[in-house]
Amino acid sequence: MDTTLIAGPLAAALEAKGYSTLTQVQNAVIAEHVQGRDALVSAQTGSGKTVAFGLAMAPEILNGADRLLFADTPLALAIAPTRELALQVARELEWLYAEAGAVIATCVGGMDYRTEKRALDRGAHIVVGTPGRLRDHIERKSLDLSGLRAAVLDEADEMLDLGFRDDLEFILSAAPEDRRTLMFSATVPREIAALAEDFQNDALRIQAGGEAKQHGDIEYRAYSVVSRDKENAIFNTLRFHEAQTAIVFCKTRANVNNLLARMGNRGFKVVALSGELSQQERTHALQSLRDGRANVCIATDVAARGIDLPGLELVIHADLPSNSETLLHRSGRTGRAGSKGVSALIVPQAELRKAQRLLQGAKVVAEWGNPPSADEVQAKDDERIVNHPALAPAGEEAALAQALVEQFGAESVAAAFIRLWREGRSAPEVLTDVSAPAGASAPRDRGEFGDSVWFQLSVGHTGRAEARWLLPKLCEAGGITKNDIGAIRIQQEVSFVQIAKAAAPRFGDRLTVENGIEMERMAGEPSFDRPERGARPPRPPREDRGPRPSRDDRPARAPREERSFREDRPARTERPAYGERSERPPYGDRPARPAREKAPYQPKPSRFVDEDAPRWSPEDGKDALPREAFQKDKKPRWKADDRAEKAERPRSSGFKSHGPRADGDKPRSTGFKSHGGKPGDKPRSEGFKSHGGDKPYGNGPRTGGFKKTAGADARPTRAKPKFDAKDTSKRFTPPKKG
Repeated sequence: MDTTLIAGPLAAALEAKGYSTLTQVQNAVIAEHVQGRDALVSAQTGSGKTVAFGLAMAPEILNGADRLLFADTPLALAIAPTRELALQVARELEWLYAEAGAVIATCVGGMDYRTEKRALDRGAHIVVGTPGRLRDHIERKSLDLSGLRAAVLDEADEMLDLGFRDDLEFILSAAPEDRRTLMFSATVPREIAALAEDFQNDALRIQAGGEAKQHGDIEYRAYSVVSRDKENAIFNTLRFHEAQTAIVFCKTRANVNNLLARMGNRGFKVVALSGELSQQERTHALQSLRDGRANVCIATDVAARGIDLPGLELVIHADLPSNSETLLHRSGRTGRAGSKGVSALIVPQAELRKAQRLLQGAKVVAEWGNPPSADEVQAKDDERIVNHPALAPAGEEAALAQALVEQFGAESVAAAFIRLWREGRSAPEVLTDVSAPAGASAPRDRGEFGDSVWFQLSVGHTGRAEARWLLPKLCEAGGITKNDIGAIRIQQEVSFVQIAKAAAPRFGDRLTVENGIEMERMAGEPSFDRPERGARPPRPPREDRGPRPSRDDRPARAPREERSFREDRPARTERPAYGERSERPPYGDRPARPAREKAPYQPKPSRFVDEDAPRWSPEDGKDALPREAFQKDKKPRWKADDRAEKAERPRSSGFKSHGPRADGDKPRSTGFKSHGGKPGDKPRSEGFKSHGGDKPYGNGPRTGGFKKTAGADARPTRAKPKFDAKDTSKRFTPPKKG
């Protein structure tokens, strides 16, 4: 390894780690013509990109020194799309810059914000984080990028797919413009090239690892299965390979949870990794895989970027990825750093063409076939038992082994060993045989189907049968592909389907495709000839028709300018020009309108007026009776003379109980009715009724408070009736004044 272009502390760390040579991408980024310039680097996964950009930004961080001093602001920034990748980058940079004394701080989502802020306040030379959390720290003024010298964007294409472009623009706008920007990605689509033009200045394009040949250490296999055998194919694939560590990729979280429960019931040591888990749960899952407590990880595409697990030998695509780039990143979890790996695609019949397009877009060639059957898994288990390292020659256990053989026999001891070995493993599943294609097949002509057998289905137009509805059901029922199906003819009550002769035995003589749909083999070909139409009756000859005149014998038409649409229409008079029109006379010269005669006054009828009584009119004068006298059921108003008659009536001066009585022989009360009393015989109370008493003084104890506090000899009182708000008859209505 040439250490002349590597800083001393980093060269010592690489030697201590066991690096004898550098990878192609690591040698490319430390070249002399690359130092100090922006670069867009593309290399396949597992080629050592993390160590590569750690070496590339060393001149900006160390600045010629072997030991770093305290840093007020970060010197370098590394941005990763996922939490796991950011934490993995931080671990790689820690041992790489350990000899230089660099302080690494992480800022990732799902972690404690206050802990990250304290780490930034203590001073960090390199900050590694995800875009969202880094922007959060910048907005809260806890991360200052004014002294940044180098910025690295790892897996830039994934950050664009996750929608982090706005966050990246915000983060890089907070850094100095003279910084050095490095972008690393496994693939460089058109969007990444446009992103490099925005964030970099005169960037170099570095291609390392040979993009034309992707993943040379990975063996791609495509397993064609029936839809109902999809999960069983995954179980058999895991049992067949018995990998130290394996990852099963699913499309959604629901699929992850479903497969996790199914595999847990079958005895697999499995963990899950999806976006709905907290960062602590995701860290524990990865640690279980590293420690060996689990050997299978079921994950969504969140784990497809940057996850590096030791001994990862198998990648299974339970759900096909959405594009070829995701297929490469998923498969890149295995076959890293020169090790071998297997990437298996589980392809249902309906997704055959999609799988072929993905493999073609990724520029990889897969071996098509059927998933491992139950017999193949059993044979592989037998081979592992024979080659098990526990069957080595006996050492210290020789005496006990001899005792077991003498007591139980060699055959019984061997059988016990086999049972113990199989006890923790699930039984292999029986799968349906499917004819898998050798590769992308060219479209065939409809007339060249070859030898075939016709089958009759008990459903037709009356059962709403369609060819696109019957095709997947036939493929699943017989375990065949659509290339084995020829013509499908749907009649009114039944349907006919053409099956290749080689695939016809899969259906037998009679088969139930679905509830209510029976499929029966025919002896020959069905007849699709239409009934012949009856002969059309001859057309009767023309009667009394002469020969049709030729075109030359027809009368010539008049020229267009001499034609008239309507001969009987009168000629149109010419309209005078605008200036020749007669103008209207001025307003003063117009004749006056005749005056309108005013109708006599007619009062409107009223329901208060008696139609038989005389009516009052304005012509009657002031001496006539008032208008009210002529109205029916109308009370006359009070006059001044009526007041004398009203004054003779006895009136109260205020409330009803305060006024004088007409007879005048009884004293009046000076207050409320309850404050007065009878003359002489009983004293009057000075307060409320309940505070006084109606007995003479000294005859008995008086109550000192309310009625309820009276003694035993207190006079019983009658409770007042409750006031009813709806009862208007008991309401007090004061008299009208005047």
